Amino acid sequence: MEASFLTRHPRVKDIGGFIIFVCAVILGSLFINTFIFRSFSVTGPSMESTLYTGDRLIVNRLSVTIAHLENRSYVPQRGQVIVFKNPLYSTGADDINLVKRVIAFGGERVVVKNGTITVYNKQYPKGFQPDKDWQGPGAPTSGETDVTVPDGSIFVAGDHRQGGYSLDSRNGLGTVPLYDVVGPVVIRLWPITGIRWF
Repeated sequence: MEASFLTRHPRVKDIGGFIIFVCAVILGSLFINTFIFRSFSVTGPSMESTLYTGDRLIVNRLSVTIAHLENRSYVPQRGQVIVFKNPLYSTGADDINLVKRVIAFGGERVVVKNGTITVYNKQYPKGFQPDKDWQGPGAPTSGETDVTVPDGSIFVAGDHRQGGYSLDSRNGLGTVPLYDVVGPVVIRLWPITGIRWF
């Protein structure tokens, strides 16, 4: 009985196995990056003193994937730090994705005045100041805004709100459609001395 081609040519079998392994690693990486988690690097001062340029973040894609499988938009929590597609992105620019903090949701009114952000909704018709619920955002908040967030969108702001350090929903970025949310930041992995869960 004649030996098979692969038996007679073991190197071909080894090369074939290696190619299959490499393809499986590439497909697995693409699957994980698309549906489970993704890694991002912070650029710019807009989230200081919470995040700094060069910080490496892991973003949870699984919650977004589950929402899409259930045929609904993923809605982050107020105060979460999220990564989203830049609504003002143009080809050739570096800032295709941005990282900011969620301030308000569709139907809510946001007023920036006298250095403070106030959100008005049905639960709080007299308004509340969301920055009191978490640590991180710098004070005071620059600019003046009075806007009602459109349905299906969120109002976001960087944590470095003095001057023009953060382009966000207060000053030219506009609100962010929910379908542009990449996911919430889960952990800062780098630098090692600054590892932090969100």
